[in-house]
Amino acid sequence: MGSPSWTADHIPGLTGRTAVVTGANAGLGYHVALELARYGATVVLACRDPRRGEAALARIRRELARPDVELRPLDLGDLGSVRAFATDVTAAHPVLDLLINNAGIMALPRALTADGFEQQLGVNHLGHFALTGLLFTALSAADEPRVVTVSSQAHAMGTIDFDDLMAEHRYGPWRAYGQSKLANLLFAFELQRRADRASMPLTSVATHPGYAATNLQNAAAQARRRAWVRHASAAVTRMVAQPAAQGALTTLYAATMPDVRGGEFFGPDSFGGSRGHPTRVKATAKAYDPETAARLWERSEELTGVTFGELDSSP
Repeated sequence: MGSPSWTADHIPGLTGRTAVVTGANAGLGYHVALELARYGATVVLACRDPRRGEAALARIRRELARPDVELRPLDLGDLGSVRAFATDVTAAHPVLDLLINNAGIMALPRALTADGFEQQLGVNHLGHFALTGLLFTALSAADEPRVVTVSSQAHAMGTIDFDDLMAEHRYGPWRAYGQSKLANLLFAFELQRRADRASMPLTSVATHPGYAATNLQNAAAQARRRAWVRHASAAVTRMVAQPAAQGALTTLYAATMPDVRGGEFFGPDSFGGSRGHPTRVKATAKAYDPETAARLWERSEELTGVTFGELDSSP
């Protein structure tokens, strides 16, 4: 299990394993990609911004000797981009051992994705749902595939509003963010249930980073119109948040350690889960509701047009 002393130094050798990390150009995703590459994995950096992606790739290459790392464009807010990315990745890597669903946006004003989805649900949940389904054949080809989906403690404020899923009638930035992060957990746990029913050796787990200093906080703060709110948010982040490299540890533990079991949830062990080292944590009860999860899965398939083959037909 997690330990107060667990750090990235404890990651086992990953040579021969291939990983995709979304949002790998900065913050948590960058540090996850860096450490996976450090320990020998072939890592695909999935990034929306080509310029920032190239900068991240260059940083990793400067730090590591001959890392096996590549950059591919991915915009989770555009299903056309998700499909193109999956096609390219599976052509280059027909066997995929590890998928890290890390990228996300937080508490922004209402906007729509390229496909007309409310952007927080569209990027944080539906984009990753579609990506996982489109990479499922490559994941199925691995001996012990693992999918890690990054959620947030903010899932506790979330509710899946099936009557207004895209917040057309009622929108609040944090309300929408909470819904998307609850959706991440419902998806992660339902993916494990379906893999178990299909007798597939896939491990699906979820993590949250606690309160980590990343671009998510910066973007959310900048979206607030009042200057004093932005300044106050930045000050709190500087004083309280742990570095992104520390926040990435929960995802790295979930992605690499042999004692991880499907359906588990990992977060930091101190300060009410806001910082510290990886440990097993419990989500709120609604995150484990199989009926809500199954309904969300079916709705996500309808919205994205992506299915999971044998996972959908298993009894």
